[in-house]
Amino acid sequence: MVALCAASAAQGPRQLTAQDYAAAEKLMPYSANPLAYKGQVQAHWADDAHSWYRAADDVGISYILVDPARRTRGPAFDQDKLAALLKAASKGVIKADGRHLAIDDIAISGEHAFSLTVEGAIYQCSLGTSNESCAKIGGAGTRHGVPHGAPQTGEEAPLEISPDRKLGAFIRDWNLWVRNLATGAETQLTTDGVNDYGYATDNAGWQHSNTAILLWSPDSTKIATFQQDQRKTGEMYLVPVTNSHPELQAWKYPLVGDANVTMIERVIIDVNSRKVIRLKMPPDQHRSTLCDDIACQGTTLSDTEWSPDSGHLAFVSTSRDHKQEWLRVADASTGDVRDVMTESVPKFFESGINKINWHYLPGSNEILWFSERDNWGNLYLYDLAMGQLKNQITHSPGNAAQVLYVDQKDRIIYFVGVGKEKDNDPYFRYFYSVRFDGSELRLLTPENADHHIEMSPHGRYFVDSYSTVTQPEITVVRDRTGKVVMDVAHQDIARLLAAGWVPPAPIKVKGRDGTADLYGFMFKPSHFDPSKKYPIVNHVYPGPQTGSCGDRQFHAAHGDLQSLAELGFIVVCIDGMGTPWRSKSFHEAYYGDLGDDTIPDQVAGMKDLARQYPFIDLGRAGIYGHSGGGDATASAMFHFPDFFKVGIAESGNHDERDYEDDWAEKWSGLEVKNADGTSNYDSQANQNFAANLKGHLLLAHGTMDDNVPPNNTLLVVDALIRANKDFDLLMIPNIAHGYGRVTPYMTRRRWDYLVCYLAGDLPPVEYKMIPFDEMTRIMKSGPNSDSE
Repeated sequence: MVALCAASAAQGPRQLTAQDYAAAEKLMPYSANPLAYKGQVQAHWADDAHSWYRAADDVGISYILVDPARRTRGPAFDQDKLAALLKAASKGVIKADGRHLAIDDIAISGEHAFSLTVEGAIYQCSLGTSNESCAKIGGAGTRHGVPHGAPQTGEEAPLEISPDRKLGAFIRDWNLWVRNLATGAETQLTTDGVNDYGYATDNAGWQHSNTAILLWSPDSTKIATFQQDQRKTGEMYLVPVTNSHPELQAWKYPLVGDANVTMIERVIIDVNSRKVIRLKMPPDQHRSTLCDDIACQGTTLSDTEWSPDSGHLAFVSTSRDHKQEWLRVADASTGDVRDVMTESVPKFFESGINKINWHYLPGSNEILWFSERDNWGNLYLYDLAMGQLKNQITHSPGNAAQVLYVDQKDRIIYFVGVGKEKDNDPYFRYFYSVRFDGSELRLLTPENADHHIEMSPHGRYFVDSYSTVTQPEITVVRDRTGKVVMDVAHQDIARLLAAGWVPPAPIKVKGRDGTADLYGFMFKPSHFDPSKKYPIVNHVYPGPQTGSCGDRQFHAAHGDLQSLAELGFIVVCIDGMGTPWRSKSFHEAYYGDLGDDTIPDQVAGMKDLARQYPFIDLGRAGIYGHSGGGDATASAMFHFPDFFKVGIAESGNHDERDYEDDWAEKWSGLEVKNADGTSNYDSQANQNFAANLKGHLLLAHGTMDDNVPPNNTLLVVDALIRANKDFDLLMIPNIAHGYGRVTPYMTRRRWDYLVCYLAGDLPPVEYKMIPFDEMTRIMKSGPNSDSE
């Protein structure tokens, strides 16, 4: 590489040292985040009157309980005492001391009594002075179960806990069971579940576990779930690298265009009688109104809501191409199903932005519905009996992105909105209230910032954590009118600033059409010299389900973007057309042509940025990304070979026909095959354009990637070889989609490649980054470790 780097340099190459890389590494998340932990809050509600959060410092983690009514905040419990009780209750499985306990959830169940989820298990603890004890009452659901989701005998299946916290549902041998949390007694609820035709089984192809996907009724007597039919679904295969006979790994993985894909047969299970009530309707598609799975948030069955009396179940069925939705209501006793309303769209339907927004309101005989029919996401009120529109609730411009609470008594809706505050960043989230009839729209969070909201279960208070990419986080508790009840925390970044941190610069550039405003961030070296010309690197993720830059909150680090800048680059991310949070037409910009990958917008935005900032050298433009970003990187190198000189494509889904069915069929429609063998999906297949490559391209993929199968990259490799193109390939043995233990190695190789081929400099030889185990330990010790 040294010789190749020297040959590629326009002038004499600069030799970077291990110290240069070490300085860059100091701004990676695992190094920078601990310098800004103090005052960072990710709030949870323990009940309607108390919220809690993790507070981290150099010593460890504290658990803070906030009581808005009393205006107090302090330790939730004696952590050392709790750790001792948990060690005893877990028979030594839990080893952490008080300041290193990894508590995932806290619920207040009485005076000095808590239900705690710790390391995947649920404990009931009493911390009163007269009765100090903890008892394990069951396991908690997780989406990271046994690989490939085969729920076989002998596996420790996670539990889905009933609302009264007396029962836990789980899968065993493809059937659904419940366990009494007090006695440990187990009851089998279904008996006809078999291999590939099991109850509540979790398999979206790319995501699979042994966790039960279901929804308990409010009275804890019924379970809404499904029998998942994968008997005709095609399989995906992976073989680990070994020096012995490899064990073939196979699981159901439907692909775009398959005649037979996974289907679900909806059922309601009466727990007491063990009766399975099949809904009287044909099998449904394995689809949701929002994500490419039937469990968009945790392990709860999406698009499903019970009536308060547990007598009826409302749900939405989605067509395979996501162009039509049917809202239906089922009688929980008979299985009779009534169609209430339907909506069809030309391209793709979504029920919100990162949250499903429709709600079943049988008390007033109404349905709250979300639609983008007027080019923005708005809320509508429908009659439940006849399915007729009563009135539009919110109005454009801007999106009612996420409904967080519906006050049916006072007929007020509380929702997160974007794009409604004129002249502010269109990605900033604000919180609003509005009446059912559309009157009295009120802004509850006036600060010009991005607001992360956690509403209490019954809507009495909400925690508001607000910040920008340049201004640290402030957290307050407000009442439902938006009045600040109490301050909670102010994030302290003094140590981060002392370490040389500089904030990214928010940018606004023009898109491909010369008129659309695109937004993003620019990262410059902390030792920036405006008299120099810097190569520019684009970090890309094309969407359509998200964008390149992520949220607009304050972060000490944005992946390795600032670290790369420290090595002598201008690094940018730009949320191009075809990504969410903006108008419907913006989001649909390249529907039907996933090969677009927002790259025309990336090129236009980088050119506009260079016009604004003369220190950018467009003659040295690079690009990199992971997953969809890996696909977009290769697309950029093949479709704009004279603009992008270097690309690093990691684990890309280079041909959506070799990826799970739901994702691409939502964003590009169903595959149509022509008589001559061509397809409407040909334009998105990177291997079809590989012969256009001119610059330096590094392809990387894990050989055990069960999300994006490695065939995706090998198709491109094959095409490049056939075209007699030079390229670099890194196949990482036994690594899945997230690089895990080899993340430091891949990061270093990425830096080396850009330093060498884009900057024309010499990287240090085999710089050794922090070990992955240490990186993981640091990240898990943070206040928001549950979201890392």
